[in-house]
Amino acid sequence: MTESGEIPIVASAARPVAVIDVGTSSIRMAVAEIDGQGGVRILETLSQGVSLGKDTFTKGEIARKTIEDCVRVLRRYAQTLEEYRISSSDDVRVVATSAVREASNRLAFLDRIYVATGFTVDAIDTTEVHRITYRSIQPQLREHEELLKSRVIISEVGGGSTELLLVESGEVAYAHSYRLGSLRLRESLSGYRASPDKLRELMESQIQRTLEQLPQHINTDVRSEMIALGGDMRFAARELLRDWDPESLGLVTVAELGELAYDILHLTPDETVRKYRVTFQEAETLGPAMLVYLELARILDLDQIRISNANLRDGLLQEMATADVWTDDFRKQIVRSARELGRKYHVDGKHAAHVALLARSLFDALSSEHKLDSRAALILHIAALLHEIGSFVNQSSLHKHSMYLIMNSELFGLTQADLTLVALVARYHRRASPKPTHQYYGSLERNQRVAVSKMAAILRLADALDTSRSQRVREISCQIEADRLVITVPHLTDLSVEQLAMQHARTLFEEIFGLRVLLRAGGN
Repeated sequence: MTESGEIPIVASAARPVAVIDVGTSSIRMAVAEIDGQGGVRILETLSQGVSLGKDTFTKGEIARKTIEDCVRVLRRYAQTLEEYRISSSDDVRVVATSAVREASNRLAFLDRIYVATGFTVDAIDTTEVHRITYRSIQPQLREHEELLKSRVIISEVGGGSTELLLVESGEVAYAHSYRLGSLRLRESLSGYRASPDKLRELMESQIQRTLEQLPQHINTDVRSEMIALGGDMRFAARELLRDWDPESLGLVTVAELGELAYDILHLTPDETVRKYRVTFQEAETLGPAMLVYLELARILDLDQIRISNANLRDGLLQEMATADVWTDDFRKQIVRSARELGRKYHVDGKHAAHVALLARSLFDALSSEHKLDSRAALILHIAALLHEIGSFVNQSSLHKHSMYLIMNSELFGLTQADLTLVALVARYHRRASPKPTHQYYGSLERNQRVAVSKMAAILRLADALDTSRSQRVREISCQIEADRLVITVPHLTDLSVEQLAMQHARTLFEEIFGLRVLLRAGGN
């Protein structure tokens, strides 16, 4: 207490952080501070145009000049970080999207950036983009109760791809990335000498062909709301909504957006720069991006589109603030996505869910033996839900078919590396033990190979416990006695079917953990 009797206000220590997004047509940085309660306050934003997408989408690689342009931009950003006294790599996240990810000289680009600036650039895949996008839009969804209860399509047209998320009652039901971007569209038609109207028709035709499969994944007969993200739609909001507050959701009519798009498409990029006072990079993408949003609105039979100021950098900052990419809420989203995939391929849902439950019980009981983390627990859970997905193709070699289907599916929230681990755990839920010569397994690092083997061994035991597919083994207790694992099933006196299955399933477990497995009935 001070001499005046007032209680002094003690400010919680704020942590300065930064995120950098190396995009198709610009490099953007957001500097922020995170308070003790995980709140985020933006301090400064910077943006500089580059030609990454133009290089990648026309030549397949990033030109040396463009690489050096990126180096110069990132060096300036590094100086800004020094001014904010942000020096730890834990406080800076640098990501790149499709323009870098698809470039044939991606590794050379990433190495050059690291050597010149010290920044480690993470070329994130589409599933990470979906996860981060969802995190960025979550706060606005929570602020609007009507949206939380609605069916919402979240869309973002980037320079190289279009990202779609279907959110139902606040949960992600579908996520997909379409190889359809504003700059990619523009560059694909750069060689055509045609009138503006003809070029627009060609773009619209390409967009329609790319999105024609959308109604097979999203029921377009059900009423939806659409929230559009991205710089092109933020520009549209500023033009069409003169009093738009970027902190709130804007609302534009499809008719107004169409008029603006057609006006811009009748102009050259230079004319667009002069008329709308935008950068040349922005002028190249505005018209094509709006055409994609218009086609989405047509497919979904919408006459209005909501526009959000949320962006990739917001999602990255949210993740840095929580210090946990896989929050409990996010884990639920991943599990829901896996269940949806299982239903698509007619998996025996009751058996799969019960095996996942038993696997978790074994995982928890054996924590001192396997020493795997909570991320591995989720990988095991997803693998258990999908271990028999391959039966959709054929019962023969279903474990290999399971691996193939998982590897070639999209699960919301899981990176390709995560998906590979899930696929391999499912692949080894039966038959031969993992071998270095096996596809994908042999290319893993040692700690990943060991983790896959441990999870697969646990999954085999769980699957054997429900070999009757009746879910009669409802609870188990585990105890390690000398050199054996004793699994006791209370309330059952006859486990002959499960014990027979366990004789075949226990081999991998015994190889990995060095413990013999004994399944024992617990009696009444």
